[in-house]
Amino acid sequence: MNEQQPAPFIQRQPPPQGYLSWSDYWKAQGMPWRTEPEVESERRAYLAARRAVTPDIEHGIYPFRDESGSIKLTRADVEWLLATHEDGRFIGPVDWSDKKQRVRQGLDMRGCDLAEVDLSYLPLARLRGAFAADELQEMPRRERYLAVAHLERANLFGAHLEFSELARVRLQGADLTQAWLSGANLFASHLEGVNFTNARMDGVNLRNAYLSDSVYLFGAVVGSAEYGGFLVADVRWGGVNLATANWDSVSMLGDELVVRQSSFLAGVKKRRYVTLSKVERAVRANRQLAIELRTQGLNERADYFAYRAQVLQRQVLRRQSRLGRTLGSWLLDLIAGYGYKPIRSVITYLLVILSFAAAYFALTNFAITTFLPSHSSPLAWYEAIVLSISSFHGRGLFPSGLSLGDPVAILAAFEAIIGLLIEITFIATFTQRFFAR
Repeated sequence: MNEQQPAPFIQRQPPPQGYLSWSDYWKAQGMPWRTEPEVESERRAYLAARRAVTPDIEHGIYPFRDESGSIKLTRADVEWLLATHEDGRFIGPVDWSDKKQRVRQGLDMRGCDLAEVDLSYLPLARLRGAFAADELQEMPRRERYLAVAHLERANLFGAHLEFSELARVRLQGADLTQAWLSGANLFASHLEGVNFTNARMDGVNLRNAYLSDSVYLFGAVVGSAEYGGFLVADVRWGGVNLATANWDSVSMLGDELVVRQSSFLAGVKKRRYVTLSKVERAVRANRQLAIELRTQGLNERADYFAYRAQVLQRQVLRRQSRLGRTLGSWLLDLIAGYGYKPIRSVITYLLVILSFAAAYFALTNFAITTFLPSHSSPLAWYEAIVLSISSFHGRGLFPSGLSLGDPVAILAAFEAIIGLLIEITFIATFTQRFFAR
């Protein structure tokens, strides 16, 4: 332990007179999340002095990390820091339910040691436990990791961690049951053994994170209308059971949301230029997740994300100015949904048959024959449908007395070509989907 750091008060003080517990006392003070006794005056002075330390990134010095290493904090320490946290015109922790406070900075806990500490139900929104993504550019690896907070096996049950900066943070074995993680950045974090049961994970950045088969996602909400789905490009899934997560809440992965709409910080949307690499990353995220879901037998979920990947790949082709392939991809989507939406093929088939049947009926029955004279006899509506079906499939069942130069015959030949192209598209898309499995 650092020689300058007074040891935290261990003996539990009795609650103030008139209160059965410290929890009752803090509730009366309007801080229901506090449960521990007030820290001693000497400890308060030390915490206040450490909080005032100016970070020295080159030497790995932060408010709660010095030359000798990470400073160990207790729950009582964190509660006092939250209660006295001042940022702008607000005092106290970031209240995520108050939209005016969502742009505030939370506690700066970079480099501190909170391993195995009970932090359950604490309001830790916008917690700063690491560098933000835009700060990591061109930063040496050593300096990145010196800023990482230690939360191994910490109890974060029900804690509020909305939009917290936790990239590369060590969370192995932590309990995040029912935690509020919406929009939190867990990029490249070690999450082996973490319990996310019933946690809110909408908009969470899990890119490059490390998971394992001991991670629990039972009932975890991984998407919402407000923050979108979680971001999962290049996640090391490690055999985590994905079947237990709440997938009904996900209409679009966060990787795709960044491409299709805009980025957002603390719920405030901000337009930005979307590069080709971001689109390719969204394609990769959907494909990787689809593969992982399929290996676990979740084929319907996998098909959904595989289809999203194909739609995004079309945008990649367009940005690469590969217009022919872009058009072909669009047609595959329109006609068959890349094989993942067979109902589109049925609809396309019926539209083509009925459209050409209407044209045959009009050519042989109405005034249009004044401009396009036909030598064929008038067709009944059902005969026009039969002619359309036979022409679509290239059967060539023309009415008697019809010459090859007749407008009806020319139209039938055109329908046969369209039918052939649709059949080829249908077979190609479903074959591609079969082999993708």
